[in-house]
Amino acid sequence: MNKAHSSIVLLVLAALVVPVNISGCGNPADDVAPAKVSAPKSVPSPTSGASAPASSSSTTSASVARALPKGAEALPITPETSKIEFVGSKVTGKHDGGFKSFSGVWGLLPEKVEASVLSAEIDMSSTWADNEKLTGHLKAPDFFDVAKFPKSTFESTEITKGSSDTKYKDATHTVTGNLILHGVTKSIQFPAKIAVTTDAATLDSEFFLNRKDFQINYPGMANDLIRDEVVIKLAIRAPRKH
Repeated sequence: MNKAHSSIVLLVLAALVVPVNISGCGNPADDVAPAKVSAPKSVPSPTSGASAPASSSSTTSASVARALPKGAEALPITPETSKIEFVGSKVTGKHDGGFKSFSGVWGLLPEKVEASVLSAEIDMSSTWADNEKLTGHLKAPDFFDVAKFPKSTFESTEITKGSSDTKYKDATHTVTGNLILHGVTKSIQFPAKIAVTTDAATLDSEFFLNRKDFQINYPGMANDLIRDEVVIKLAIRAPRKH
C-alpha cells in the first residue's frame, strides 16, 4: 500500500469515528453518587401529637401534614423558594427537567437538626423538560404515567450527621426517607448539605436514582438507549418566621 493510499484510508476512518465521539454523551450520573435504595422503612413516632398546619396548596396530603416533633418549627417548602430538578440522559445527549408544583413541610428543630423531619408531595402533572415534546412524553405511560400516578411523595425517616459520599464533598448530613414514585415505595438515602440561619433552613443535594427501581422501564430507541440513572438536584430553602 503506497503512502497516498494509506493517507486516504486514515482520513476515511477518522471521518467515521469523529462523528460518533462528537454525538456521544457522557453520563451525568458519573459525577454524583447513587442514592442507597432499599425496602421502605417505618416512620418514627413523633414526641408530640401536634401536626403541621394545613397548606393552601392543592397538592397537600396526609404525608405533608404529618405530626411534628415537640417544639419543631413548621417551615413551608414551596416552588417560590425551592427547586426540585432532574437530569436524564441517553446515548446522544441529556435533558434537564423538574417539577413546577410541589408542597412540603420541614419540621425543624434548629438546635438539633438531626431530630427534624421532612415531608413533601409533588404534583407530577407539573413535570417540565427542556423540550416540549419530551415534557409530554415524560407524563405519558412510558415514563411517569401521570394519569395513573398523579402524585409523588417523600417522608424522611432519619437524618444523621456526616456523610460517606466522597463525590458530594459539601455534604453535612445523610437523609433517609420513603419515596413513593410511579406507584412504587422505596427507602432512599442521600447526602445533603443542611444549614440553618435566622432566616431559613436550607438543604442542597445531588445524587442519582435508578429509574428501574421504580418500574420506569421504557428503553428508548434501539440506537439511542435511555440511561437508567437519573440525577436528582435539590435546592430547598424553607423560610423561618420572625
